Amino acid sequence: MPLRFTLRQLEYLVAVGECGSIALASDKVNVSSPSISAAISQLEQEFGLPLFVRKHAHGLSLTQGGKQFVAQARVVLAQAAALNDLANTITGKVRGPLNVGCLLTFAQVVLPQLRRSFVDMNPEVDFHQFERNQSEIFEGLRSANLDLALSYDLNIPPDLEFVSLASLPPYAVLSDTHELAHLSAVSPAELADYPMILLDLPISAEYFLSFFAEIGLRPRIAERTRDMAVMQSLVGQGFGYSIANIRPWSDRAPDGRKLRYVPMTGPVRPMQLGLVLSEGARASQTVRAFVDHCRAQLTPENTHGLRLRLDGPPRDF
Repeated sequence: MPLRFTLRQLEYLVAVGECGSIALASDKVNVSSPSISAAISQLEQEFGLPLFVRKHAHGLSLTQGGKQFVAQARVVLAQAAALNDLANTITGKVRGPLNVGCLLTFAQVVLPQLRRSFVDMNPEVDFHQFERNQSEIFEGLRSANLDLALSYDLNIPPDLEFVSLASLPPYAVLSDTHELAHLSAVSPAELADYPMILLDLPISAEYFLSFFAEIGLRPRIAERTRDMAVMQSLVGQGFGYSIANIRPWSDRAPDGRKLRYVPMTGPVRPMQLGLVLSEGARASQTVRAFVDHCRAQLTPENTHGLRLRLDGPPRDF
């Protein structure tokens, strides 16, 4: 009996099953909602059973049969990807899809540069990037929605591999009018009495707060945000200091205010910037090529607080 469905239809099925709605799945796979809806209907017609229960205003939920089909569809898609990886290995070519995640805190600083240089060298790679927090990165790798991800060495689970690329010490982010802005270095004890703008991302926030817990202090958290740009603007306007392991090229907040990035001293371990990979990811020729590319570009010699240039040594403005 000939197959009357495509891998693309299976991809849409899995996306809808994970998202619980055609609209969300449409955003996830960047395909129109009518196309996804038609694919689901064709699969249900082909196999003669309902895969989803349609709930008005509440999206879709998988039937019992649908849950089994989604699980098997993931297996089929993984096997199809393995065939593509095998072909690349045999031919020595770097090509095909590559889904790369990146931690929200430095997605705008690191990944676009790496992507540009990598796809210039490997034009047959279909590169897609996804900005996520640490927990979402782990979930994406385990579900095979991500091939690998740029992140920090924070709470890496034992079933995932971490490849270290560079060490990033923490900075206190201060407005240029802050009382401590003139210092060449600052400790958590010196910061503790001032209001703090906490970059409140899963796992990352625990890392920042641990600096104070180590010395038995609690910071004065005045505001929390998950957006790096918002944090910079709040700091620039004098609402408090923050802590980050990112030192962008510009020392100005998005609203133009001048910032100071002061190195931190004391019990403040640096974070390791690196790649997180799922088990078996290295079987992919394209994944291996991207790992090697990142190792070549993100080295201690050309990394200065993430003021990165991929075409030469770092410089300060």
